[in-house]
Amino acid sequence: MKTVIEIFESMKDILSNEINGKKIYDKDLAKSLDINHLTLATMKKRGRVPYDKILDFCAKRKISINWLLYDQVIDSIRDETEKYARIRYFSDIYASAGGGAENYDENSQYINIDEKIIQKLNIGGNNIKHIEAINVIGESMEPTLKEGNVVFIDKSNKDIQKGGIYILLTQNGLFIKRVLCKIDGSCDIISDNPSYPVENIPSGFFEVVGKAVGLLSKL
Repeated sequence: MKTVIEIFESMKDILSNEINGKKIYDKDLAKSLDINHLTLATMKKRGRVPYDKILDFCAKRKISINWLLYDQVIDSIRDETEKYARIRYFSDIYASAGGGAENYDENSQYINIDEKIIQKLNIGGNNIKHIEAINVIGESMEPTLKEGNVVFIDKSNKDIQKGGIYILLTQNGLFIKRVLCKIDGSCDIISDNPSYPVENIPSGFFEVVGKAVGLLSKL
């Protein structure tokens, strides 16, 4: 994979091409990624890659993330498809770790992710065609999940009896929580942040979208 400096330079070239070759500075790149320019400088110094921001950057421009991270061209990806995962990413959809968030719509992009990233996300054992990616908003699932994380959902796994973190569709929007089923069919939705109380959703008032199986962290 490219170094973080090489990745940022490629992104600056893309931005430059969008404005007829005008020189792009780090502050311009930071603005396009919606981060502070000092945060960008820290990332460069520490070699940290802001995967969630890069996913948004690529999705908005319909750019292959493999090309940006690995210089892997699309034709080569087609020749070695077993090495890549094509995942549907809803860049405008947020599962709330606090109050209810926006629901699913059809505004999505497909992103190609290298097997090395898939291995790091620990989702390689799942049937990849059922994996989708959305964003997290809110702080109630901290420290496990933080606002700005990109979460990967296995939509084929809806068995909340087995425990874990699930995405629930309710009348108030999408929630990402731990779930505990009750005898009466209702479910307690539990936050990892102890500052947030347990809430109960009656049976018939929620739908399980899928289980959270991996994430890209906001740095």
